[in-house]
Amino acid sequence: MSIENFRSTQIGTSELICGDVVDSLESLEGRSYQLIVSSPPYNIGKVYERDSKRTLDEYSEWQFSVVKGLKGLLSDNGSICWQVGSFVRNNEYVPLDIIFYRIFAELGFKLRNRIIWRFNFGLNYDKRFSGRYETMLWFTKSDDYVFNLDPVRIPQLYPGKRHVQKKGAEKAGKPSGNPLGKNPSDYWEFSAERDFMANPVWDLPNVKASHPEKTSHPCQFPIELAERCVLAFTNPGDAVLDPFVGTGASLIAAKKHGRVATGIDRDGPFLAIAEERLEAFENGVLPMRPSGKAVQRPNPKDKVARVPFEWEAKVG
Repeated sequence: MSIENFRSTQIGTSELICGDVVDSLESLEGRSYQLIVSSPPYNIGKVYERDSKRTLDEYSEWQFSVVKGLKGLLSDNGSICWQVGSFVRNNEYVPLDIIFYRIFAELGFKLRNRIIWRFNFGLNYDKRFSGRYETMLWFTKSDDYVFNLDPVRIPQLYPGKRHVQKKGAEKAGKPSGNPLGKNPSDYWEFSAERDFMANPVWDLPNVKASHPEKTSHPCQFPIELAERCVLAFTNPGDAVLDPFVGTGASLIAAKKHGRVATGIDRDGPFLAIAEERLEAFENGVLPMRPSGKAVQRPNPKDKVARVPFEWEAKVG
């Protein structure tokens, strides 16, 4: 590993490493992480990957080497959460989660959930349906893994529902749900009308221009998405690793909930932003979207929610 292309910065309990991901993982040999959570580059030619855009085979080989390096750093009862989207090759839509499932399975990981992250904004298309979700693959190294359901439960849709007689005399007439809430499943929705209530969709707004966490990064990861992984798959004091940390959302989520964290990225300018954000969080001045806040829906009376008069003849 080239020393001039590698540096490490410590901010409280968080460490930022600037360098090639495979080399940086080798430098961490001997450490153990309870959770590895990240969103790898999608190989679609974004600013931060234009000088390294690969063929699909080259991309798969590179990611295999990354995941292989991660396996040696993951604790035996640890989890990996890998958030991915898709890219287009020769006008064909390629879902990356299919590729990554094969990589992780070949290395002996077990898939526990394929989680849908739904959002409302993105590119619009004329020749196919516009994409409005990405996936998070949750893998474990073994069958003995940490899973804390209570911190991520959501309120019951029907909290007053009770057991019927056929459940037995002991349960009959008693509340059938858990007072802490229900299992959010792998497809969560937080609507403005019902807040945490009904549909199981991970409906978190992606980080666009008006999002309070927005930086100059073109594919920014919302802190809240990382928070859920931190809460569900680690305990206070555990260590979290993000090998493609970008502007530091996962490290902020870890710090917020009393975990220690390491982040790796080869892009110095984005790591500088991550450093600034971590320091702002430490000082209590980081703009953040409140966890669990309902996704905004337009008021039918708002001007932007009304049908433009130019469309009335066509719509009517």
